[in-house]
Amino acid sequence: MSCPLSLRRLSTSVAATAAAAATTVNTTSGMAAAASMSISQAKSKLRYEFDPDKALEIYNSISKDNSSPASSHFAQEVAVRRLAKFRRFSDIEVLLESHKSDPRITEEPYFSTLIRSYGRAGMFEQALKTFSQMEQYGTPRSVLSFNVLLMACNACKLFDKVPNLFNEMSSKYNIVPDKISYGILIKSYCEARSPEKGLALLREMEQKGLEVTAITFTTILDALYKLGRIDEAEKLWAEMVSKGCELDSAVYNIKIMNAQDVGPQTVKDIIEEMKENGVEPSTVSYNYLITSYSKAGLIEDAMKVYEGLRENGCRPNAVTFRTLVRYSCERGEYQRAYGVFKDSVRVNKIPNLMTLRSLVEGLVENNYMEEAKELLSTVKKKFPSPSLNEWKEVEESLELATTGAAGDNTALEGADEDDQNPAVA
Repeated sequence: MSCPLSLRRLSTSVAATAAAAATTVNTTSGMAAAASMSISQAKSKLRYEFDPDKALEIYNSISKDNSSPASSHFAQEVAVRRLAKFRRFSDIEVLLESHKSDPRITEEPYFSTLIRSYGRAGMFEQALKTFSQMEQYGTPRSVLSFNVLLMACNACKLFDKVPNLFNEMSSKYNIVPDKISYGILIKSYCEARSPEKGLALLREMEQKGLEVTAITFTTILDALYKLGRIDEAEKLWAEMVSKGCELDSAVYNIKIMNAQDVGPQTVKDIIEEMKENGVEPSTVSYNYLITSYSKAGLIEDAMKVYEGLRENGCRPNAVTFRTLVRYSCERGEYQRAYGVFKDSVRVNKIPNLMTLRSLVEGLVENNYMEEAKELLSTVKKKFPSPSLNEWKEVEESLELATTGAAGDNTALEGADEDDQNPAVA
């Protein structure tokens, strides 16, 4: 039997906020008595549940027996992400603070998951406060939790704070930064549009005899390309090759991302180079080629790449479908776009709301009313009710009437929000 939950969105009123937090406390305290769901069942449900209240209910129903730390952390991360999306910060704090009474709190890896989750939620002050409480809970502090704190700062996009945090915390707690610490600091410099500082730090690592990983090189390479500093990027690429860095699909995808605006032939050439060097292109690689064709107005060629994905050992993701729907709509090819949308429903990789709004408006304008109604009905099943306010306006303005319970995700289990990130292969 799962725990009953009656949380309400924080935005409704101050009273509702207090009630929601109180309910979370009560639910959390009663977890042991009411828990019955296995971690594998919860992971499966959480991955495809986007309603924050339902996600929290699933999380609180997890049985603690025989659950691995990695699986438990995954479930915690998903629950926090769902709450953060709707700015349910009070609920997040109640949830994470409740874990400080867990017997595992004296274990640094477990303690670090709380710091990490606060960072994922954009709550850096709470992450820093938690880091400072380690002595209070008898938890050893090492470079492990130090690195997690740095990552939390980056996750909160406080890139300018990371260098000072790096120096102050390592000095205060006598922590010797490792290659991961330096990599995180380099990431902060690059995100702050200062890859030259990252490159200088890389040279410092080499002088200290610290291993410079391919990820560190790639971080700087990505920043240089994004800033249009192509000559510097190509020079760094050549250095990576000369030093024997492993050039995997993630590294090549950075080069492809820069080339997609040059033209599809350039992207194709890089993909061929990958294959010649024994590197298998990923879905992301082909997504960039699809985008390049689409931007050039060559939608038929883009569709051929899409249709050949499985033959090339890849599967389309939500970015694939979003790109094809968007550019088909821009060309006025709404029937083609709707066909791609239907494909996305079958594999549970539906594009985002903005893209679908363009499609439904185009369908209505061209008198494809049944298709428009079916699309809206599907959207109601896919997205949680807090995301649907604008769709009510769309329905009213287009005079469409649809059926389907808002927030009911059961018809579309398998949709993966992470596919919205072009970096996800």
